[in-house]
Amino acid sequence: MTVDLKHLTYEEYLALPEMKARYSIVDGELVMAAAPTPEHQTVVQETFVKIDAFVREHRLGRVFLAPLDIVIRRDPLRTRQPDVMFISNARRYIIGRQVIEGGPDLVIEILSPTNTRRDLAERLHDYQRIDVREAWVISPEARVVEVLQLSPERIERSGLYGLGDAIVSPVLPELRLTVDDIFPEW
Repeated sequence: MTVDLKHLTYEEYLALPEMKARYSIVDGELVMAAAPTPEHQTVVQETFVKIDAFVREHRLGRVFLAPLDIVIRRDPLRTRQPDVMFISNARRYIIGRQVIEGGPDLVIEILSPTNTRRDLAERLHDYQRIDVREAWVISPEARVVEVLQLSPERIERSGLYGLGDAIVSPVLPELRLTVDDIFPEW
């Protein structure tokens, strides 16, 4: 199959087995993510394990890890792959066979040295457009977690947490998780 990678359709993307890696599609173009570092993967793992255990214990929904596409829009095609996402039982209808077709309740992005402010702003805007309720931006370098509330009108910080702080999540209000829990000692 010959595919014009400059204007890839979502169906063409799914048909390419080697494309199941850390890619997003932005206006039909593949945007490859840099390979994650061991520290990045450790933070992803710790965050996922703790949130997933809580969500399973309370039967609140599902927690997923990247690479898993969220379709932002189909034309021109745009997808994102947050590091971790939570989808409540109330939104389980967005879970498709191959992709997520709507806004998760919570998305978590772990920053890498290659992330730019512009890239993060674009990602948050995309999440805002599909009704994601909450986003966490985790900085391994600064050892902080920023919790943002997303609405159609604005993106608002609800908390900035550092080492020693408990993370407060309006989407998961009973979750007991500290910043230290996701940054284990090396």
